[in-house]
Amino acid sequence: MSKRNGAFDGRASRRQALRLAGGGLALAVLGAGAVGCRAEDVPDGAGSGGGTPSKSAAPVDGRAPKPVWTKQTTAMTFGDNDELVATAGVVIASGEPLTALGGADGAQRWSLPDGATPGAPLLLGNGTLYLASGKFDGTVAGYDPASGKETWRSRLGKEYRQPRPIAVDDKQVYVIAEILEKDGSSHTNVIAALNSRTGKVVWKEQRDLGTEQTGVHAAVRGRHLVYTDFKKNLTVRDTATGRQVWTHKTTKTNYGVFAVHQDLVVVPQGRDLKAFNLADGAEKWTVQAERFDSFKEPTVVDDVLYTADSGKTLWALDPLSGKKIWQAKGLADAGAPVPRHFVKVGGTLYGASDLDQRGGIHAFDAKTGALRWTFNDGSGDFHSWLVATDGKHVFALHGKQLHALPA
Repeated sequence: MSKRNGAFDGRASRRQALRLAGGGLALAVLGAGAVGCRAEDVPDGAGSGGGTPSKSAAPVDGRAPKPVWTKQTTAMTFGDNDELVATAGVVIASGEPLTALGGADGAQRWSLPDGATPGAPLLLGNGTLYLASGKFDGTVAGYDPASGKETWRSRLGKEYRQPRPIAVDDKQVYVIAEILEKDGSSHTNVIAALNSRTGKVVWKEQRDLGTEQTGVHAAVRGRHLVYTDFKKNLTVRDTATGRQVWTHKTTKTNYGVFAVHQDLVVVPQGRDLKAFNLADGAEKWTVQAERFDSFKEPTVVDDVLYTADSGKTLWALDPLSGKKIWQAKGLADAGAPVPRHFVKVGGTLYGASDLDQRGGIHAFDAKTGALRWTFNDGSGDFHSWLVATDGKHVFALHGKQLHALPA
């Protein structure tokens, strides 16, 4: 069994274990009513691993489109949004070997053995794909996503192990790594900034005892590096110095995923969705779901914050004020699971559901939240759906199957 499909080493993230545990639950409930594209409606090639492009008409309301192409991949994913990326004419799913497929036709463009460390993100910035080396040699490397050629490399130092990139801006790549003891063990970790041109260490700061180097989600906005972790910390550091600006203990972080917009960070906290000021941590607004419901991960697209709650309500909010733009309950009416990650093309919002349970890729009217259609490949795979777009196609990854849908 692959390392990312169940055989975890001692450093595997709790999120991965939780995903797999959730998968077992999903298998127990498969067979519930389907929405949109049913198993018998799966288009030719979907689920077959074939890569032959099909002539596909533009999607219409109430009817899931046929894939332009479908490919069997090496993907080893656990539901992280950054395990599937589309850029520079290619789409890349985290796997071994790391492989880039042409967005238009699904043909392989390049392949990189030991290209990525299991659990580490596919981090895009400055036209570069940053990866923690799958060779476990302590390096972080940058690649041209179009060709797969290495363009940058850095090493934090021999006293550190397994540096993982977590965020990037126009000057620096931010990593977290284990601090090695003399006996080869590690009990603490360090967060550091690497110059994205020279690879030199700009600063490094030791994190508190008990924090972990896995399970970290991060983003950069101006002088602020913001991240969450499995210890329920929400932390902001100064990108120039590494100094901790502020930190909050949070009640719940939905495995650490949050959204950043302008000078705010928006974090789901169970029934509450809260926005904090990046500069000082002051709470700016709170939105509440119905009693007993809890918010899923938020995404900001085109200055609108989209999220869903466990009551199967889809929300569109003004990210600066928390003011409601619309709510939609089409998924509840259809008995479909809610999405946990969104992309948008034109007037259509696409959301990827967690696990399967006959969910998939939902398409909504971005102005009203009305459900247009749901695509499901009929495989019954319990893995989460992931979604990405190049503006022409919507890429849907489910287990090891990657589908290109017309946008």
